[in-house]
Amino acid sequence: MNYLFYFIVFFSIQLFGQDNYSIKNIISEYPKDSFFIGGSLNHSELNSKIEKLFLKEFNYLTPENASKQTAIHPRPGVWNWKKHDDFINFAKKNNLNVRIHGPISPQASKWAKNDSRTKEELIINLEEFFTALCKRVNDVPNVIWMDVVNETVLRNGNWFSEKPGDSSWENPWTQIGLNDDGIPLYIIKAFEIANKYAPNVKLVYNHNGGMEKPMWLKVIKTIEYLRNLGLRVDGLGWQGHLRNEGLYKDDLIFFSKIIDWTHQMGMEFHVTELNFWLKDENPKSLLVNNIQSVSYSNIINTLISKRKNGVVTLNHWGITDKQKNGNFPSYTLSLYDSELKPKQALYSIKKSLIEKSTKIHLINKKHE
Repeated sequence: MNYLFYFIVFFSIQLFGQDNYSIKNIISEYPKDSFFIGGSLNHSELNSKIEKLFLKEFNYLTPENASKQTAIHPRPGVWNWKKHDDFINFAKKNNLNVRIHGPISPQASKWAKNDSRTKEELIINLEEFFTALCKRVNDVPNVIWMDVVNETVLRNGNWFSEKPGDSSWENPWTQIGLNDDGIPLYIIKAFEIANKYAPNVKLVYNHNGGMEKPMWLKVIKTIEYLRNLGLRVDGLGWQGHLRNEGLYKDDLIFFSKIIDWTHQMGMEFHVTELNFWLKDENPKSLLVNNIQSVSYSNIINTLISKRKNGVVTLNHWGITDKQKNGNFPSYTLSLYDSELKPKQALYSIKKSLIEKSTKIHLINKKHE
């Protein structure tokens, strides 16, 4: 790692100000409308010091939870657009590009997850919520992208489906059924609605997990199927929640191939929710922060290497480190620590962007 560069950037920021070395200013030298880097904010972070940090660094925003069904349409007859509208107004005021993260996915209401729901009720609920969301964002110039579906396939390549009760992480929409070709009807329905009611917005098929090949092959085949139906799918998203050592050598090679396939299909590639999850590790340890920094460098450098082939974007899921409740993750790392101080990972990204670096620091698996 070139620590001298980090010190140079750090002291330059102190001397000339954060704005001169902000990510949005650095990438302003890149070709317009082909490379975007941004971050997510929670509604509680509006009008806060975190909002100010965000505005210094970024002009691309993803509201974390405000556009999800759980917030907007928790049950039939109940609607609450306030948080969503607050973010739209915030984006308009500050001239931000927006990705709407309100997909048909496990981010569903408890009403939808309840075991008493029938297929017919779920179809009506899906249509009500997603049609309303598409209509509401379609004529907002700041809204560039929208996640249509999210987390559709498990790491083993099986469809993510429902579970007993309404408190587990589950995808209730799968129980609507599969068509004769084995594709979940809710995925087709969601893209039909988005194609019809959000013609002005770029539509993203977002997904989670790591670089498990059975999972990604299923996602790719599903996108090809949708496009063969004549449905518009403009982008493929990978959440990018990293764990442990980040992406290994083979993972990075496969990651690169996925981006190539996306661009060959005339689509955009999005890293949509980048952060670093910890369970028992010390978030302040030098080793953990070095691994995070290298991992972020590998991702941003890969995107830089692909930028001439098609649109690439990177969104950080939160911009500050946060303590989490529950067993996993117990802590999430981002670009600023919990005291809002910039971290090595932030300087690492800026270094890559300034140098337009495409260098990859390969990490072999422990058994190799």
